[in-house]
Amino acid sequence: MMFFRCCSLLLLLGGVNARTAAGADEPLEGQLIGRAWAGHPVSFALLTTGGRQFVAYFDEERRITVAARKLEEETWIHVRPEGRWLESRQRASNITGWDSHNYLTLAVDREGCVHLAGNMHVDPLIYYRSRRPYDLTSLERIDCMTGDRETACTYPVFFKNAAGDLFFRYRDGSSGNGSDLYNRYDPATHTWRRLLDTALLEGEGRRNAYALNPTLGPDGRFHLVWMWRDTPDCATNHTLSYARSADFLQWEDHLGRPIPLPITLTRGEVIDAARPHEGLINMSFNLGFDAEKSPVVVYHRYDAQGRSQVYAARPGDNGWNIHRLSAWDFRWQFQGTGSITAEVELGPPQLTADGFLLVPYSTLKTGNGCWRLRASDLMTVGQLPAAPSPLPARLLKPLSPYPGMEVSTRLNSENHTCYVLRWETLPRNRDQPRPEAPPPTELRLYRVADTGGEFLLPVGS
Repeated sequence: MMFFRCCSLLLLLGGVNARTAAGADEPLEGQLIGRAWAGHPVSFALLTTGGRQFVAYFDEERRITVAARKLEEETWIHVRPEGRWLESRQRASNITGWDSHNYLTLAVDREGCVHLAGNMHVDPLIYYRSRRPYDLTSLERIDCMTGDRETACTYPVFFKNAAGDLFFRYRDGSSGNGSDLYNRYDPATHTWRRLLDTALLEGEGRRNAYALNPTLGPDGRFHLVWMWRDTPDCATNHTLSYARSADFLQWEDHLGRPIPLPITLTRGEVIDAARPHEGLINMSFNLGFDAEKSPVVVYHRYDAQGRSQVYAARPGDNGWNIHRLSAWDFRWQFQGTGSITAEVELGPPQLTADGFLLVPYSTLKTGNGCWRLRASDLMTVGQLPAAPSPLPARLLKPLSPYPGMEVSTRLNSENHTCYVLRWETLPRNRDQPRPEAPPPTELRLYRVADTGGEFLLPVGS
């Protein structure tokens, strides 16, 4: 999902074909961080915190590499942490394969120690932590967190609660058969422990959940939205679901009724009971909040005629009220295994000062836009055109002469400055090896103005 909380609200819909922002035609060279693997797209990590900046990426030899600098400096320190041999992969754990699931993720705990995880798709846990605050040279490999259920890890996520406590979520198992587990970090002992005695989302050996990151709402609760999948085939997604919690320990539905743990298919609150092959896709759903602090979920599914449409859902007294936003006449036909390219992407609903909700979207068939919704009933009352990107147009198009290259980006903001990490790769290939790879491309960091709004990159970026 390529939505990022960065840049002005006027830049909701930055696209390759859009006019660039004011002044963006001027030269913008950025800082060269290194050279990146370009054989396939896999998300890198960019973190700006405490006056420092960290980047985790795969270098020209596919090695996990972490770079760091102080914001007032342009010199980067690079560290390439060691790996361990993965017999099932026939490579070291710090070397990536041809799998676009193998993204990297970073976090800094309240003491300033750096945490890194990633390069996992049903693999043993791959995790590093620095012994000293902000010091990459002290980064060391740690082969277990809790030591339990850490041999088939996927989708690592670091996140924090409102108090700044560090959590870690990952899937144990595989597509169509997995459990979502949560750990909590203790900075006093530098150890992790299981947050719950059970999985939070449990597939019971028959399915797995694809969930958004837990989102802290304006009501002070964390809100979780997910869909289930029965097999590795992405067309078998079904049953869009919801739960909320104030402490990650006790979970409930939107009316405050307790949901017993683990949350299974029959225990979660259902937003939309779409069945397999009815168009739910884990690449295209998102969450926002209205003026009454209620969650608003947007998602893709097929209509009665089998066409792709976007819907908005919000809880009411008698369940979830669902409204169709789009009137498209195409069908995004997806199926099979491996990483696919999103043909429809959605940003989270954003509340405007005058009480409306804006829902940005990007599509392969119809381009980019933004629906304007009446907050009272989620009815579409207008549509905005695509707005300019914060990057110059020349940086949104491949510069490499190698055929078929695409631009990859990662965004992060701090103190009203938006940072954009940019590199180029070949497109997704269902996680299958190619006969040859292009030369590595430059990994550069750019800085653009940020006024606290939102930005949706175009599909395929």
